[in-house]
Amino acid sequence: MSALPDRQPASSEPPAVESLVDLYREMLRIRRFEERAFDLFQQGAILGTAHSCVGQEAIAVGVASVLQRHDYVVGHHRSHGHVIAKGGNLHSMMAELLGRRTGYCRGLGGSMHIADLELNILGCNGIVGAPMPIGCGAALASQVLGTDRVAVVFFGDGAANQGASHEAMNLAATWQLPVVFVCENNQFALSAHWRAGRAVEDIAPRATGYGIPWEIVDGNDVLAVAEAAGRFVEAARRGEGPGFIEAKTYRRAFHSMRANLPDTRDQELVRHWEARDPIPLFEKTLNEHGVGGEALDEVSAEVDAEVETATKQAFADEPALEADMLAAVYVPHRPPAGPEPEPGTRELSFMQAINEALHQELARDDTVIMMGEDVGAVGGLFRASEGLYEAFGPSRVRDTPISETGFIGAGIGAALAGLRPVVELQFFDFCAVAMDQIANQAAKLRFMMGGTPRIPLVIRGASGPGIRLGAQHSQSLEAWFCHTPGLVVVMPTSPYDAKGLLTAAIRDDNPVIFLEPKTLFYTGDAPVPEEPYEIPLGKARIVREGSDVTVVAIGGAVPLAVRAAGQLEREGVSVEVVDPRTLFPLDLETIIASVAKTNRLVVVHEATRFCGIGAEIASSIGEAAFWELDRPIARIAARHTPIPFQKELEAGVVPDADDIVAAIRSLA
Repeated sequence: MSALPDRQPASSEPPAVESLVDLYREMLRIRRFEERAFDLFQQGAILGTAHSCVGQEAIAVGVASVLQRHDYVVGHHRSHGHVIAKGGNLHSMMAELLGRRTGYCRGLGGSMHIADLELNILGCNGIVGAPMPIGCGAALASQVLGTDRVAVVFFGDGAANQGASHEAMNLAATWQLPVVFVCENNQFALSAHWRAGRAVEDIAPRATGYGIPWEIVDGNDVLAVAEAAGRFVEAARRGEGPGFIEAKTYRRAFHSMRANLPDTRDQELVRHWEARDPIPLFEKTLNEHGVGGEALDEVSAEVDAEVETATKQAFADEPALEADMLAAVYVPHRPPAGPEPEPGTRELSFMQAINEALHQELARDDTVIMMGEDVGAVGGLFRASEGLYEAFGPSRVRDTPISETGFIGAGIGAALAGLRPVVELQFFDFCAVAMDQIANQAAKLRFMMGGTPRIPLVIRGASGPGIRLGAQHSQSLEAWFCHTPGLVVVMPTSPYDAKGLLTAAIRDDNPVIFLEPKTLFYTGDAPVPEEPYEIPLGKARIVREGSDVTVVAIGGAVPLAVRAAGQLEREGVSVEVVDPRTLFPLDLETIIASVAKTNRLVVVHEATRFCGIGAEIASSIGEAAFWELDRPIARIAARHTPIPFQKELEAGVVPDADDIVAAIRSLA
């Protein structure tokens, strides 16, 4: 064990006895709550899993004691103590563990995902390391909005080995964010000692590599924690950037309350830390200040009664409801501010339309920000953000590190804390290195928090093949996102739609994946109104009316379908082309109505055929409109192979207009 530095007193004056008793009471509230929860788990009343923080109470209480109510807290899977110390309600806590509707998250989140947005507790998290970029996002919101709020991110020593932790520290240091990272080093992962997970004992010195000041404190000494946290929090509040605290402690319990694994800990080490239990240690401090015996017994009795009352209330509450579950996935889409205007005669390219939507929304709403790699002075790789940096400055148009997990996570945290971030991925292929933040965080946080928060986040960028960039820059991944509840998935196919749909996406209160097909960047200009406007999310467009066959075309396949329809028209075949525009929620009504008119259906997209979005559309029509079909549904898509670099090979992998013509003829 490395030596802990001597604790420097916060001031020369001794702490007030009342404040010491308050610290003791909060630590005892956490301890008694955890002990009661463990008993209920053993009895089978609490199901699933829960993670106890017994032995680590001094860290939560010490840090919370220097925070203001409006400061942000982001926790991890072992965060009951953080919520309680920040002012959490024991009844709401216990009700959540019991799966009751009165729980913090209406019984939908459980032990690992408790949040209290009124206290600015932005959610605890079951993914190790993932909360760290989210905490940076909350701090970013404070910085952009000009408030003095500080974000505190709690994480364990195991999370310090995750890439997300390094991306978060780098982002915080680069942007000088008001965030304090608190590593609760309890020296064990699920079962393995720290030596199995890293080569050096101390974690805090890693912050040196990012220029972040750090300190190691005795995590079982609540006054030492409070003193260090107070200095770092106030420095962050003054605009001096992030800080890092490593609090050495010990997890007295197993990894989780589901204690079905052998105890592999060194028993001599266990005995050493048992003797350093933070509550008996602090009782000695209280005794030195004349508080003991009867006074401490009185506090203990008060806490026991509070925990028991909360538990009885929670047991009496009704269970979580299916209606709450369904309502928690998405914020209802609000209607557009006005009708869609006529296209007019002014023409823009696809990227110019994207750029104009961004410019108008940044000008309209000060909470809209944009960030991504090279979106600043250079204007983005495909010039989507050209001129925005000059117009709105580096605070609202931010170049990020090459750090997709970091800046997408920051976008999520910023959205939770009051901003409307637009995050650019240069290529949507790069989502793979940040899929946790997209699928486990952006998509699920509203649900896990019981449907309380709004997460107005847009993740946009280039998608699909067509410009010879090879297998890692040319994928069509829309099916990934459509398969994830909680995400809205949009793919515009014209400059007019690109502007209106992006405007609607930025104004929406859900996380939106906004896919921009690369083949459409170079298809020429088209009429786009100058004024801002919205196209409703979830509403398809009839691109071309017809009566003989319906072609549902996705993304870059839309102009191919229009070309095929023009060719077949000369042969007397009338083709109706439907562009869903929003892939989730999917406008099946428009597609069904078209199929009812034509009695034939072809689905075409640039993504691979197997498990592509075309399979879902075909299946849905087969279920809902089978008797309207005169022929089997035809699907046209890319071959089941990565996209090759060579021009002719790439063209041979993805469908073209001739493929669509052949499919339509096969249905004659």
